[in-house]
Amino acid sequence: MKNIHEELERFQKEKGWEISTENAGQSRESLLLNHMLLTTEIAEIAEELRKMMNLEYELIHEGMEKEEAFRLAKQEISEDIGKEIADSIAYLCKFATFFERNIEEDMMNKLQEINNRMKPNLQKRMKEEAK
Repeated sequence: MKNIHEELERFQKEKGWEISTENAGQSRESLLLNHMLLTTEIAEIAEELRKMMNLEYELIHEGMEKEEAFRLAKQEISEDIGKEIADSIAYLCKFATFFERNIEEDMMNKLQEINNRMKPNLQKRMKEEAK
């Protein structure tokens, strides 16, 4: 993840696409614009999922078995959804760069946080099941 983030940061600077750090006003405007662009990319992921589900429904309606219809519909949108995921990651990396965050470290910390949160629930469930 670190390598991808560094490559995206270099690419964005080269193109002049990074979030502005000139002053508070420009940073605020740039943050809002990039947030809007990120939500657009997320919506495009949703659109690809909608296409997949519609195609799956059509194939089933035409008589195809459900599993095969799902597999074909998934395959049909795979490349396009990959592009939208990549676009979304690029915008998320812009935010991480602006806020001087280490994405890899933040992800590992988040996973540990979730793990720690789940342990008490698991222990509680095990005690209840033992009763």
